Amino acid sequence: MMNSVNSTKSVSEKNAPRRKGAKPVTTTEILDVQPTPLALLLLGRAADPKSERGVECPGELPAPSDPDLVERARAAKAKLGERVFVLGHHYQRDEVIEFADVTGDSFKLARDAAARPQAEYIVFCGVHFMAESADILTSADQQVILPDLAAGCSMADMASAEQVAECWDALTEAGIADVTVPVSYMNSSADIKAFTGRHGGTICTSSNARRALEWAFSQGEKVLFLPDQHLGRNTAVREMGFSRDDCVVYNPHKPGGGVTVEQLREAKMILWRGHCSVHGRFSLDSVEDVRSRIPGVNVLVHPECKHEVVSAADYVGSTEYIIKALDAAPAGSAWAIGTELNLVRRLAKAHPDKQIVFLDKTVCFCSTMNRIDLPHLVWALESLADGTVVNRIQVDEETEHYAKVALEQMLALP
Repeated sequence: MMNSVNSTKSVSEKNAPRRKGAKPVTTTEILDVQPTPLALLLLGRAADPKSERGVECPGELPAPSDPDLVERARAAKAKLGERVFVLGHHYQRDEVIEFADVTGDSFKLARDAAARPQAEYIVFCGVHFMAESADILTSADQQVILPDLAAGCSMADMASAEQVAECWDALTEAGIADVTVPVSYMNSSADIKAFTGRHGGTICTSSNARRALEWAFSQGEKVLFLPDQHLGRNTAVREMGFSRDDCVVYNPHKPGGGVTVEQLREAKMILWRGHCSVHGRFSLDSVEDVRSRIPGVNVLVHPECKHEVVSAADYVGSTEYIIKALDAAPAGSAWAIGTELNLVRRLAKAHPDKQIVFLDKTVCFCSTMNRIDLPHLVWALESLADGTVVNRIQVDEETEHYAKVALEQMLALP
């Protein structure tokens, strides 16, 4: 869903002379150029219905410049009272987090929603797969709302149900499907979670990935790890003693996954070729650069980062681990954090007695997470307050059943 924006005058437009009553001259007219469809899309002034889940709000989306947005959000939330429960993911922008009843990672938030059965509406300020998980874990009487349907996850979208089914067929043809256990990261679609449940696998988070893999290897000889190759590799190699040669990467865009039958048969870890667009940006150069700039800095990164980055870091852990590590860090210590920028900025603000910097020099927000902004939240809350349910996320019964099987297996991990 594209954000509505108010166009602002450029410097050229302000300074360009014009006759009284004449139409303002725009920068594009001065330069004699026309904006491309892609440029308009990136500016939020156009839509591409073929590539986005939702690009229209039924009703009027408040302008980002509306000075009353905060008060409107407060009023709508107060009108709904206990009927609404707002979840805010750690990577959300501050203007949205302000209205969250709880904050956390995707699985914690889904469980928090399930623990509030009196809440008729669950407004999930996160991305699509998170809202699906909340719908799976909450009761049939609760409705999960995603303020912007275009808030997806590039990693989750890297593994479709059709692609994973083709991969399983390849494993079957290689004669190894019956000894392979799927382990799917929480950051996956409901369809992939359901596939995992159908085939006797489990879901994992970045906090319990090792326990999930240990359980999986007690059930079979191999693991198909979906959809984040880096979390799978880092857990197997760094924490469980596997070698990188024990891992192969299955590329769904290549015939046969880009691997031979022999490679599949020899591998212990079959890693899906997926990654986080934010954590995948951090490089070994980023680590070396920050160490040269800040003597004694502690480098703390998320396990979704590349293996060479994780190997060069001082500490590695989930989002919750990162938060707790900084809470416990001594005053005066210096930290370079390799995770989403909204969270890093919030941590730096919360710990003024510590030097906390973003690991990379390049600004990198989670672009899809940032689709949830205050105008979309206000629109969703006001719509609900007026009795109109918008952007409801619903998982069909069969998918929900098998996805829940995989999630419950995670909860039962030793």
